Order: sequence, then structure tokens, then C-alpha cells
Amino acid sequence: MDFEQADAINQAVRHLTLRHRARAAALLAPLGLHPGQEVLLLELARTGPMIQAQLSEALGCEPPSVTLMARKLEAAGHIRRRPAPSDRRASVVELTDSGAALVGQVRQLWRDLAEETAAGLPAETAAALPGLLMTLADNVDTRHPHGQGVAPS
Repeated sequence: MDFEQADAINQAVRHLTLRHRARAAALLAPLGLHPGQEVLLLELARTGPMIQAQLSEALGCEPPSVTLMARKLEAAGHIRRRPAPSDRRASVVELTDSGAALVGQVRQLWRDLAEETAAGLPAETAAALPGLLMTLADNVDTRHPHGQGVAPS
């Protein structure tokens, strides 16, 4: 691949991620949330209570980042943390009633953001986006050696 094509790809990915995160932040702010916190709430809604280390792995975030998000969400009353019965050093994280109620709003916001992001694309292209974007993410996943990601089909 020549530099111009490489630059075009890298710039497009950079612009998309910056703009998507900024738009998500603007939509989340009225709910009192910051980017990343909504994903934590959605994961707990999807899986139920889980150990914080497992939550970190599921979110693809470093444990200190999840700890910080969890503290803020706990202070806001949206989650609770308690010692894990099998390991008192580990914390189980779960939604509170407030957090569960907030998840409905987050899901609607997430739908709105996806529709806004994919606006103007043919339905087939929009349907293919998750697979394409996950392939790109897997290709640059620092947790796996290069070439271990999912190859484009």
C-alpha cells in the first residue's frame, strides 16, 4: 500500500473515532455519564453481576480504568460493588435500580448514535459495518501478536 492510501485510511479512522467519541460525550452528558461508562452499564445489563476483573476483560479496558469508572458510577448510585464471596479481594459489580433504569435511556441513545453515524449508507453497508470495524479493531489489537486478528473475508 502506498503512503497516500495508508494516510487516507489512518486519517479516516482517526477522524471517525474522535468525532464519534465527541458526539457520544455530548449525548451522554445530559444523563450525567462520560464515554465508557455507558458501555460498562450495558455490559452489566447484558451479563448481570460480574467480578470487576472480568468486567475489565469484557470491556477491553485496563483494570484501573474500570475501577475509576466503577467508583464514579457507584458514587452516582448506578452500580454497587461488594466483595466476591469466593475471593474477598475481588469485587462483584452489579447494577442498582437506578442503573437499570438508566440502561433504557442509554440503549435509546446508543440506537440514535448508531443511526446518526450510519445515516446515508445503504442498508447492506450498514449491516456489514460491525464485522468490518471489528476486523479493523482485531488487526490493531495490542493484546494479540500481529496477524492473530480476524482476517478480512
